[in-house]
Amino acid sequence: MQAAAMAAQPVIKVAGLCGSLRKGSYNRGLLNAAMEICKDSITGMEIEYVDISPLPFLNTDLEVDGTYPPVVEAFRKKIEEADCFLFASPEYNYSITGPLKNAIDWASRPPNVWADKAAAMVSAGGGFGGGRSQYHLRQIGVFLDLHFINKPEFFLNAFQQPPKFDSDGVLTDEETKQRLRAVLLALQALSLKLKGKCE
Repeated sequence: MQAAAMAAQPVIKVAGLCGSLRKGSYNRGLLNAAMEICKDSITGMEIEYVDISPLPFLNTDLEVDGTYPPVVEAFRKKIEEADCFLFASPEYNYSITGPLKNAIDWASRPPNVWADKAAAMVSAGGGFGGGRSQYHLRQIGVFLDLHFINKPEFFLNAFQQPPKFDSDGVLTDEETKQRLRAVLLALQALSLKLKGKCE
């Protein structure tokens, strides 16, 4: 009975976006770890990394007869097809990064493909661990009709001892992995709840 119930549960498709374009980014490390956690220990959930680096700066002159440049169209399609989102959002000057804001803006152009879906955010950095960027991301989400999980929150001071990442930016700290898994389970639960309301 339990196996049948698990088989019937829909697979939640998560689009993972990282606000940092740096190869060894700790925030990208969080996203990579989340993808591994999903594969290893969460049934019915898959994360696909969606690269935002090829997107041009938002310019409505690039919109022609209701269409967008091919790279933007491909990005928007990934966002539209996702059931929910996981943002790995570093903090730049008390806010989200320019590349992430640019990506958000492109996918919000008519029709807004973010709307009525669940989202979660994680951050790594110094000080508050990137937490201030999450406040701004929540504010943006209000206009986009995104539904962010409220708990658990995930901020990580990446520079405190003992080290949380190795020299390649791979998350190695087991306690942090468990915190990350709790975020993913909350995102899965909210996404299933929202999908049930829409169907």
